[in-house]
Amino acid sequence: MAVAIPACTRAATPAAGTSGAGGQAVGGPQAEISYAGLCAPCHGKDGQGYAADHAPSLVNPTFLESATDDFLRRSIVTGRPGTSMGAYGKAMGGPLDDRGIERIVSFLRAGRSSARALPTPGPGDARRGAPIYAQLCQPCHGDAKTRGEAVHLANTEFLKQASDAFIRHAIVYGRPGTKMMPFANSLSASIIDDVVAFVRGLANTQPQVDLLPEPTGTEPLVLNPKGKDPGFKTREGRFVGVEQVNAALAARRRMIIIDARPPSEWRRVHITGAVSIPYHDLKRLAEVPDDVWAIAYCACPHHLSGDVVNALIQRGHKQALVLDEGINEWHRRGYPVIAAKGVRPPANEGAPVPLPPKP
Repeated sequence: MAVAIPACTRAATPAAGTSGAGGQAVGGPQAEISYAGLCAPCHGKDGQGYAADHAPSLVNPTFLESATDDFLRRSIVTGRPGTSMGAYGKAMGGPLDDRGIERIVSFLRAGRSSARALPTPGPGDARRGAPIYAQLCQPCHGDAKTRGEAVHLANTEFLKQASDAFIRHAIVYGRPGTKMMPFANSLSASIIDDVVAFVRGLANTQPQVDLLPEPTGTEPLVLNPKGKDPGFKTREGRFVGVEQVNAALAARRRMIIIDARPPSEWRRVHITGAVSIPYHDLKRLAEVPDDVWAIAYCACPHHLSGDVVNALIQRGHKQALVLDEGINEWHRRGYPVIAAKGVRPPANEGAPVPLPPKP
């Protein structure tokens, strides 16, 4: 059930190539360049999705007709914590100012559906919706703690931004061309309202997170500079497993651990001693000595970290590896992390969906 965020009071974004605030163009080639650099690695070069980490399509017609421009803006600004979709707004430590965000919105909207008015759902019963969700939705969308392969409906930012009308629209019409089928003909209107109420109740299961301080860009690169080099056994000469890297840390081996995600995700949780060098801002790679093992990680778990490793290799670095399972598996196993208050390890698969409290 890929869904959207409710409208704010801002005016709609102009289409690509037209004028934004102050009469300046916000679309055109720069919009495509911005999208290609920041979004395409996961959402695909044309926005069709599923290039990495099950990132959904951003141009699916039933998505765009239910997604206001404010939904698109706010999703870019705040991201989806705990996924590869970091927060890209400058206020959250990301690289994009308002104009950069407008460029990406214009790219997604250009020549495609505009958002339309959606009917307000009726009152639903979350307890009646719980077993329906468990049967039909949980296999793909996960539960309060565990992600599935589709949009995680319990995600904190999603639940802050999504209105009941947007959620209902996705259930009714589905996402053509994906596993998300339309349920208009198989579920009654009242049952759909019950499922919407259950999804809304997932907000009560999410802890408040107090982010860590922003990375300064001056954190030491090399861990254990006087230690021995790790004796990694790599997979395909490119990947190293979390167990080996954790053992090397415990043995105080000399290495560099690079967090390739946007800084907003580093501020939620990062491997102890990791430095933030996001895939979209690689300036600090010039400081990486080429005689020290460098391990990059992300949540994908190979895509963004692979971009950083590729950049190191292009610079002549011969000891650059991708953390094979990514930070989510590292965190799940209880290996050393620095985590913000309220951030908990990813749950194992199969955790039950909790029933919402009785009213």
